[in-house]
Amino acid sequence: MTDPARDIATLPGGLSVAEAVERLRAGDRAMLARAITLVESRKPEHRRLAAALLQALLPLTGKAWRIGITGVPGVGKSTTIDQLGINLTGAGHKVAVLAVDPSSSRSGGSILGDKTRMARLAVDPDAFIRPSPSAGTLGGVAARTRETMLVCEAAGFDVVIVETVGTGQSETAVADMVDVFVVLALPGAGDELQGIKKGILEIADIIAVNKADGDNAGRARIAAGEYLAAMRILTPQSRDWTPPVLAVSGLANIGLDDLWARIGEHREAMRGSGAFAARRSAQQVKWMWAMLEERLLGRLRADRAISERLDALETQVRAGALAPTAAVEEIAPLLGV
Repeated sequence: MTDPARDIATLPGGLSVAEAVERLRAGDRAMLARAITLVESRKPEHRRLAAALLQALLPLTGKAWRIGITGVPGVGKSTTIDQLGINLTGAGHKVAVLAVDPSSSRSGGSILGDKTRMARLAVDPDAFIRPSPSAGTLGGVAARTRETMLVCEAAGFDVVIVETVGTGQSETAVADMVDVFVVLALPGAGDELQGIKKGILEIADIIAVNKADGDNAGRARIAAGEYLAAMRILTPQSRDWTPPVLAVSGLANIGLDDLWARIGEHREAMRGSGAFAARRSAQQVKWMWAMLEERLLGRLRADRAISERLDALETQVRAGALAPTAAVEEIAPLLGV
């Protein structure tokens, strides 16, 4: 009897896991897209198949550069990634971009359409762009993005860039799945520094002030100095690395070679101290717990009686008629906790 956990029966052609792995290793783009669709699925049967596929792909993963890039909307993330990616493919790298996009509250689909915002990289044969709609669930996006990253690595992409929407808690989630976290900032940092979250600076490994071209070049240098001063009063994440502040222009391709060099310096520093391996190991454990929490919450929601009671309690809590602690105490016994 065929083990259903070893067969991707839901994909056209009914490929086995072994066949899917071989096609991914051979660089089959269609297989890559199908594998990502599988790991993004929330259907229980697809989850089991995705788990089998990822386990089979595991020996082929772990060698890529994992880079997170964030910044406020309008900072030029996609333009910068587009140019940086072109630079990297020109140097012989294969680049995958996983863009965590805002979702339409009506359709659940991606709004920004990163393939249109990264026009050159989208048609580069050595690049792959995958928008991931947030669908209102940050934890789910984080889990799917991690899985997609592994599939891309197994398919031969040696640089994986994760772009965040630049709002909310997505930055922390992405920082927990990459090796180096780059924060893009705008010139005129005086005003922006007043509003930027201190937590973002605390998790930044590199800060790059973008749009440092033309009339903005001087303002960008001033902003870089202000960010550098701000960083000096924060405790670095690692004793082995002091986050540098650079002035770059994604549009004019200024400073991106320096940015890549700093990413390489960070990688070497972390490897030399053992922090690189420790960070990845910790991320694996966080990934396990994130997926377990997601699964438990899903099971909670799947119980109709509990779900209905939760909706009623939520209404009371929202109205201020019931304390959140009291609501939890009512539900917890139903879960045996």
